[in-house]
Amino acid sequence: MQRLRLAVMVSGGGSNLQAIIDAIGGKGLPVEIACVISNRKDAFALKRAEKFDIEAYYIGKGSHPDASERELALFETLAAENVDLIVLAGYLSILPKRIIDAFPRRIINIHPALIPKYCGPGFYGHHVHEAVIAAGEPYSGATTHFVDEGVDTGDIIYQTQIEVQKTDTAESLSHKILRIEHELLVKTLEDIANGRVIIGGKNEETCINQCI
Repeated sequence: MQRLRLAVMVSGGGSNLQAIIDAIGGKGLPVEIACVISNRKDAFALKRAEKFDIEAYYIGKGSHPDASERELALFETLAAENVDLIVLAGYLSILPKRIIDAFPRRIINIHPALIPKYCGPGFYGHHVHEAVIAAGEPYSGATTHFVDEGVDTGDIIYQTQIEVQKTDTAESLSHKILRIEHELLVKTLEDIANGRVIIGGKNEETCINQCI
């Protein structure tokens, strides 16, 4: 079986990237990371990539101030790396339509909430967890989904949830959800690699809104 070539796109520390790297080495996850791309020059994810001899690219406003040049650089990098699947793992930027059109149902995202709650513009990072705590939600969790032209509007692949304790803060909830994000993302990639989740077309086998 040919391994899927991933482009993992990250804006920060890259703990989800590390979870994928660990699963490849420890669990035999049948994918390979072709490259890591960040829109932030100082993202620690780039250092993680370099440590494991993975091609690392900074494509951001500093390297390409013009938006159209930045879009072209991203497109050409993905094409040159012969990428099968794009994984947004804490990538805090909206992908250009050109990229989404070039990879239909071949871009997935991990979101730190139970979509359709607490998603869309403005709901990222600590903002999500602060909103969950402020609303007194009994549960939160993580979601993997396909990426379309909207913000967190693509078809849901899997969800997993945890109970929100009365003593939780946005920070403590963030730590708890990050751990389940790692497991959920690896599970999603496993099922894509083994054909249970179909990419590049409609998927009849995946249970939308499935909690695992």
